[in-house]
This record gives sequence, C-alpha cells and structure tokens, in this order.
Amino acid sequence: MSQTPPNAPPPQDNSAPQSAPVSAEEAEAAQAAGEAEAQAAQEAELATLKAQNTDLADQYLRAKAEAENARRRAEEEVSKARKFAVESFAESLLAVADSLEAGLAVQEATREQLREGTEATLKQLKSALERHKVVQIAPAAGTKFDPHQHQAISMVPAEQEPNTVVTVLQKGYLIAERVLRPALVTVAAPK
Repeated sequence: MSQTPPNAPPPQDNSAPQSAPVSAEEAEAAQAAGEAEAQAAQEAELATLKAQNTDLADQYLRAKAEAENARRRAEEEVSKARKFAVESFAESLLAVADSLEAGLAVQEATREQLREGTEATLKQLKSALERHKVVQIAPAAGTKFDPHQHQAISMVPAEQEPNTVVTVLQKGYLIAERVLRPALVTVAAPK
C-alpha cells in the first residue's frame, strides 16, 4: 500500500474527457451565433408587438365606429320621440276640433244646445290634456302663494293671511311637473 504525502495534490481523474482550448475564431462564431439568436428573438418579439398593435388599432377603430353608430341611433330615437309625442298630442286634439266644427255647423242652435255642446267640447279638451300629463294649477282661496307656480298680478287687502291667494284670474298648467304657464292670482296684502 502506498501512501500519499500529506501536502500532495489530489490525484487527477483522467476518465473525464478534457476540452480542448477554444480558438479565437470559434469564440467569435459562438458569439455571433448568440447574437443571431438574440436578434431573432427580438425580431420575433417585434413581429408579435406589431401584430398586437395592428389588432389593438383595429379594435379601437371598431369601438369608435360602434360608439358613433350608437350616438347616431340615439339622436334618431330622440328625434322620433319628439316627432311622435307631438303627433300623439295633436291626434288627441282632433276630437276637440271636430266637436267645435260640428257646433259651428248647426245654424239654428238654442242657447241650451250651445252650452251643452261647449261643455262637451271642454270635457274632451280636458281629457286630452290629462292624457298628456297637462295638469291645471287652480289654487283655492287662502292657499299660500307659491312663486314657482303662481304669478301675482296684484296685492289686495283681504280678511285672510298675508301672502295667500285671494282669487285666481287665470288657471295655470303643469306638464310633467314643469310649469307650462303659472296661474295668475291676486294675493292678500300684509296688514
């Protein structure tokens, strides 16, 4: 048995193949191959990004066109709604016009017949207005004056609370809770 001296280097394993020293040309070729791979990867990434950019641009143009179409359709619907709202209101007033014409066609009407016809026509008109949400503003005497719905024509001395309605000179009207015409009223003056 042989012993190795204590400071001797460990024995080398010669079973593994030794790589030969790399020449400068081989190193340059390996570096060029690495650069070519990196460039190919960058070109592939660039192509992917260009495809994504094209896809996003197409999606943007489609969304923009869709928004424009939706805006145009909404404008058309609003226009049609206005047109047909007026049409419906006008159609409901045709019965009133027919009644007035029929009343004028009668040559020898009595006073009672004229009154009865006028009352029937007024009832038709009120019905047509109610169908279209046109509501009367006719405050009762003693109602507190509301400047949003009433227009004071004058202040008169009265035996009631100040700033309350004394008389209604002309009825007002609301349409869908918006004042179409305020009621013309006289108001009790402060004492």
